[in-house]
Amino acid sequence: MLFDQISLLAAVGFSGSALCLTLLIAWLGSRTDMFLLSWSAGMALIVVGVILFTALGTNYESVLQLASFTFLILGFGFVHAGAMQLRLGAANWKHVAIASSVGILAMAAAFSSGYSGAGTILANFAIAILLGLTAFQYWLGRAEARVPLMANVLLYLASSISFLMCALALLQDGQFVLTERPSNWAEHINAIVCIVGITGIGAVSLTLNQSRLARRHRNDALTDPLTGTLNRRALFEIYEKSTVAPGTAFLALDLDHFKSINDHYGHDTGDLVIRRFADVLRHSVRQTDIVARLGGEEFCVVLPGITERKAIEVAERIRIKMEGQVVETQSGLVRATVSAGLAMCLEPEPFEVLMKRADSALYDAKRNGRNQVKSDGLKLAA
Repeated sequence: MLFDQISLLAAVGFSGSALCLTLLIAWLGSRTDMFLLSWSAGMALIVVGVILFTALGTNYESVLQLASFTFLILGFGFVHAGAMQLRLGAANWKHVAIASSVGILAMAAAFSSGYSGAGTILANFAIAILLGLTAFQYWLGRAEARVPLMANVLLYLASSISFLMCALALLQDGQFVLTERPSNWAEHINAIVCIVGITGIGAVSLTLNQSRLARRHRNDALTDPLTGTLNRRALFEIYEKSTVAPGTAFLALDLDHFKSINDHYGHDTGDLVIRRFADVLRHSVRQTDIVARLGGEEFCVVLPGITERKAIEVAERIRIKMEGQVVETQSGLVRATVSAGLAMCLEPEPFEVLMKRADSALYDAKRNGRNQVKSDGLKLAA
C-alpha cells in the first residue's frame, strides 16, 4: 500500500477534526440549525473513536477496542440524527438511541465473551447500518436539492459498503478472536473511503446549508413578517415590467376605518385584525392565486385565469367573511369591514396599469360608503 494503516487513520482523524470544528463554527453562526450541532458532536465522537483505534498498536487490549467502536457507533448515530434534522427539522432520538444501543450491546456481549473479532464484526455491521440509514434520509429528501443530496447518498453508501467489507474480511479469515488491531485490505480501503467520504460529505453538507440560508434570507426579504403573505417587493419581483395575460383579475383591498381601530384599541389589536384579514384572504382564494400585503392595512389578490363574474364572487366572499369576523381583545370585541376594487385584464396590459385601475375602483368603493366591492368601469376591447 502507498500509505500504512497508521498514516491513513491519522488522515481520517485530521479530516474528522477539521470537519467537526467547521460544523461547530457554522452552528455558532446559525443557532437554529441544530443538525450542524448534531453533526459536529458526531464527528467529535468519531475522532475520539479513531484515536482509540489507532492507540491499539501492538499492545492489543480488547477493552480499548470496545471503547473505540462504542465512540464510533455513537458518533455515526449523531450523524444519522443530524440527517433527520436536516430533512424533517427534528430527529427521532428514540429511533437513533435504539439503533445505536442495539449495535453497542451486541458488540459488548461478544467482547465480554472473549470474542473480540466477532465483536468487531458486529460493530462494523452496526456502523454500516447507521450509514445506510443516513443515506436513506438523504434519498427521501432529494427533492430539495437533487444533485448535492444524491452526492451525499452515494458517499454515505460507499462508506457503508467499506465498513461491510471490513466485517466480511474478518468473517472470511475466521478471525473471531483478535490479538492485534485489525489490519487487512478491507481496513485500508475503509480508511481511504472514509477520508474521501468525510471530505466530500463535509463540502456537500456545508454547501447545502449555505444554499438553505440564502433561500431563507430571500424568503424573509419577500415575506411580510406579520401575516406571512408576500410583500410589495415580492409582488413587483413577480410582475415588474411584465405584461399581464388576459383573464387575470387584480383585487385591491383596504380595511375600513383601520386608523380608528389602532387609536381606540391599540396597535397590538390592529395587528390582530390584520392577521385575521390575511387568514380570511388565504382561505378565500385558490392555491394558484397570489395574496400580498402592500403596506399597512392594504392588501391585494392577483387571480389568473378567471372571469370577471367569478372574480367579483371571490371579492364578495372575502368581504362577507371579514364582515362576520369578531376579534376578541381585552378591551372588547372588535369588528372590521373591507372595501375592494376589482380590475379585469381583457387584453395584454402592463401590471402597473391593471393595479392602478383596481386602486381607482377601491377609492370609488370607499367614497360610496365602504364595505363594498366596486369593479373598474374601464372595459378594454378584447
